[in-house]
Amino acid sequence: GLAPSRDKLNALQRAFNRNHALQCGFCTAGILMSLTDFLSRQPDPSVEDVRDVLSGHICRCTGYDGIIKAVMEAAAELRGQSVQASAS
Repeated sequence: GLAPSRDKLNALQRAFNRNHALQCGFCTAGILMSLTDFLSRQPDPSVEDVRDVLSGHICRCTGYDGIIKAVMEAAAELRGQSVQASAS
């Protein structure tokens, strides 16, 4: 899996959780796989970069805002920047 161990999530998974970026869960695995690969190659993405990666996925549950916010937070965390928990 993507997590470093059974009891610990990776940065992107944690950010998805913090930002409520999960909906029904059907497309989540594919989105996480694509975005994990993307962040390994592009550690400082723009929102447009993230939207481009997401364009290969179809999700009827969401407007992608929570997913994009989660990706930007995970990217910052992976670069060693402080990430504050969402207030929502």
